[in-house]
Amino acid sequence: MSLKPEYLNLFVNATEKAAYGASKFIGKNDKIAADQAAVDSMRSEFNKIDMDGKIVIGEGEMDEAPMLFIGEKVGTKKGQKIDLAVDPLEGTNFVAKNLPNSFSVLAAAEEDKLFFAPDTYMEKIAIGSNLPKNLVDLDNSVEKNISLLAEAKNTTPDKITVCILDRPRHDEIIFSLKKMNVNLKLISDGDVAGIIYIVDQNSPVDMYMGIGGGPEGVLAAAALSCYGGQIQTRLVLDADESVKAKKMGITDLKRKYNIDDMIKGDVIFCATAITNGDLANGIKDQKEFYEASTIALHKEGKVNTLFKNKHKK
Repeated sequence: MSLKPEYLNLFVNATEKAAYGASKFIGKNDKIAADQAAVDSMRSEFNKIDMDGKIVIGEGEMDEAPMLFIGEKVGTKKGQKIDLAVDPLEGTNFVAKNLPNSFSVLAAAEEDKLFFAPDTYMEKIAIGSNLPKNLVDLDNSVEKNISLLAEAKNTTPDKITVCILDRPRHDEIIFSLKKMNVNLKLISDGDVAGIIYIVDQNSPVDMYMGIGGGPEGVLAAAALSCYGGQIQTRLVLDADESVKAKKMGITDLKRKYNIDDMIKGDVIFCATAITNGDLANGIKDQKEFYEASTIALHKEGKVNTLFKNKHKK
């Protein structure tokens, strides 16, 4: 069974309303208010949709987040049972400081078909489509993964571009990449967009690697599943997070997850740009309406498009 095609437009509408809500706070240095506006708008749209929805990746635990918390039920309770992974505002700092590449993002799948990732860190390595299956591996050295990818692409390491979060924890990886003359795209936040670069035809990025958020890893996997890309992940857990992960049913804490472990079956992915960026234009606010640009993907529906919609205020 797959997701009904009509859900795609409804979910696009939800991310576009959330993006518009957050856009009112662009450059106002108030990331909390921007995030809350996005959350409120997305939740309001969800509850108009005929679905029996559940948030499996959201804004934190029930006692920490006012809305869209993990386990929260959304929708009219009619229609398909759907699991949702949401990040109503990916790149809170980008909105607060009017920087590029902030998005409102969601992924939707049938019940129990999305990886139920705890809100913790995750190792990630991702590559694009039309490459040998399981080509790269988290347990390989940086040098080996780059060499394997270069060979598969019939090129040399100095022609490969890697996207990675610019963080001290990645200093060794960045050192190794520079030593191989690999091209770097360093990002300060927003690793869902960072991973989508590898399948964007206008982007030079060939690989994403490094440690980022677990929820963002699942959202990115949903997009790559539609594009035919590859991602491998592994949770990074401290003692408390290990206890929480076990309570969520994760028995092997060192397990590596490939894309088919994280996204099982059909999936819809939507990402609406809030600020302008490399992948899409941000919200354009006009007098009586606003324009929104959304990357919209539906795996089984074979939809891969950039919607440009106008909404009355």
